[in-house]
Amino acid sequence: MKIYYKASNHEGRRVSGIIEANKIEDAANYLREKEYFPIVIKEVKESRLVESIPFLRNKITRKDVIVFTRQLSLMLIAGLTPIKSLEIIKNQSDKKVLKDLVENLITDIQEGASFSKALLRYATVFSPIYIALVKASESSGLLDESLSRLADNLEKEQKLRGSIKAAFTYPIIVFTLMIIVVFVMMVFVFPKLTSLYEELSIDLPIPTKIVVGFSEFTVAFWPIIIGILFLAAFLFKRFHNTETGRLIVDDLILKIPIIGDVIRKAVLVEVSRTLGALIGSGTLVVESLSQTASIASNVHFENAIKDVSRRVEKGVTVANALSSYALFPPILVQLVRVGEQTGNIDETLLKAAEYFESEVDQAIKALTAAMEPIIMVVLGVGVGFLIFSIITPIYKLTSSIQ
Repeated sequence: MKIYYKASNHEGRRVSGIIEANKIEDAANYLREKEYFPIVIKEVKESRLVESIPFLRNKITRKDVIVFTRQLSLMLIAGLTPIKSLEIIKNQSDKKVLKDLVENLITDIQEGASFSKALLRYATVFSPIYIALVKASESSGLLDESLSRLADNLEKEQKLRGSIKAAFTYPIIVFTLMIIVVFVMMVFVFPKLTSLYEELSIDLPIPTKIVVGFSEFTVAFWPIIIGILFLAAFLFKRFHNTETGRLIVDDLILKIPIIGDVIRKAVLVEVSRTLGALIGSGTLVVESLSQTASIASNVHFENAIKDVSRRVEKGVTVANALSSYALFPPILVQLVRVGEQTGNIDETLLKAAEYFESEVDQAIKALTAAMEPIIMVVLGVGVGFLIFSIITPIYKLTSSIQ
């Protein structure tokens, strides 16, 4: 289990972090062997790791990890030792949280731990794939080159995430504001108009009656409506956390027109790039597939890659194993087959990642182009219906007066 600790040494210097141990007593004994006096030792649940470590809580971002990796790779390529490089990064960092992290890494390395083992203390900051790549590169003596490629991959991944996020941000903001505006009108505006219509004894048209009825329902039951929405969100999250829920939801996501295509190709980018990086670092193909499955953001891809790993372990080629699943397009299968025949499967996988990345860019452009008119139509119909509902009774009143 994972144990969070805070301890001090003879000089009063305090350290904190996470270690793996079978029980709390073993963690305490480990700290005493390192000549540290435990102050706090407690078990940490996986789902609350970050919340349990104050100096990591929402502080070290993905961008910080990218910059850290890039700086470290450049200094190692320049010929500096890992400890010297980490000391420079620590002194140059403006973030206290990053300074503390790097300082603890330096301490662990000075005490004899490898860089990858030191990173294990910060599994919530550095992903398992990150640590696996560092560990493999340490064995091959190519840590500097591996970190440089890792930084490139992280930067590309960040760029891709940013593009996808930007594509979905605009419609989400528009529809959210539309819902807020409609809610405000239903609760505050239409009740006043309704009382006005009643005073003037206006015969309301059907659209106005619909809006008035909806307004009265919203005013009377808005706490229940909000409660139902929160309950629905909670139940959906619970359902999605189950195996059956993930299978159903992830399958539906992939079937959404245009959006599903973007998600599918984004996962292919993620899978191809990670698998290529792992194999290129010297990790065995079967182990690389198993680790890649853990980062797939769609459960169907995750299950497929796990099965591919099992088949490869039994002697099936990677290309043939991939061809059994419609999730993996023919171009990926062909590139992997060529890579296996030439012995450059890592390079062909990275080329595949670049190809799918360009496909994602085109899909995002198509998505943006398609959503703009849809948003305009929805807004136009919604606003037009509300305006028609408000103006029609007033028009009938003015017409009768004339």
